[in-house]
Amino acid sequence: MFTLLKQSPLSAKIGLIIILLNLFTVMLAPQIAPYGETELIGDVWAPISSEHLLGTDQLGRDMFTRVIYGARNTISIALAIVFLSFTVGSICGLLAATLGGWVDQLIGRAVDIIMAFPTLIFALMVLSVVGTSIPTLIVVIAILDSTRVFRVSRAVAMDVEVMDFVEVARLRGEGLLWVMRSEILPNVMPPLIAEFGLRFCFVFLFISSLSFLGLGIQPPTADWGSMVRENAGAISFGIFSPMYPALAIGVLTIGVNLVVDWMLKRSSLLRA
Repeated sequence: MFTLLKQSPLSAKIGLIIILLNLFTVMLAPQIAPYGETELIGDVWAPISSEHLLGTDQLGRDMFTRVIYGARNTISIALAIVFLSFTVGSICGLLAATLGGWVDQLIGRAVDIIMAFPTLIFALMVLSVVGTSIPTLIVVIAILDSTRVFRVSRAVAMDVEVMDFVEVARLRGEGLLWVMRSEILPNVMPPLIAEFGLRFCFVFLFISSLSFLGLGIQPPTADWGSMVRENAGAISFGIFSPMYPALAIGVLTIGVNLVVDWMLKRSSLLRA
């Protein structure tokens, strides 16, 4: 692993550092943050000082603290959504590619119906009806995102499913689950891992967009998207409070994409 990292390009190293710093922040947010997540400790939009490294927000809360807790909330929820969507989408994609026939048609048509609606509009419509609690947010976005994962996993699994070694396994009498787990899944993992990074970026930005529109993570919970919306008025006064969470969103997205690009370049579709 360390040898692989040494051989990686500078861009991948930078991306990995960005990811690790964000994960470190997620795990140790209460220990790193100088104040409480919702604690009022200063004037509204106070300037940067030794007490407030990024100033304060529209209610007088420490902006540095809010950015740290925003990382924990936004990234944790995004990871939960991506893990759930990949579990559902990958299983359905592998089943559709392996079984074919009516199973493939049934799952494929259901996915087509969901994907016929623009993702943001569909999410706004559903969340407006069922509410914007965090469990609801996770389930709704995971279902929408699983359709994209299904398409990718089905496509790569169908390429592997016609290979000779899969046919040999079937002729040996191996069961469906064994073929999927031992023959198909290991050979589709490289593109799926790369897709995981791309889907995380999409989900991460999607959550931030919903929060910016008021239908994502709800106040007083810190979230980078809602922090941009809440402090947008500060720009009129030359105060850069909304720029900090926006910058955090951009930096993490770039970091993940740098690592994903490196993984795509060095991975092949089939294992040797």
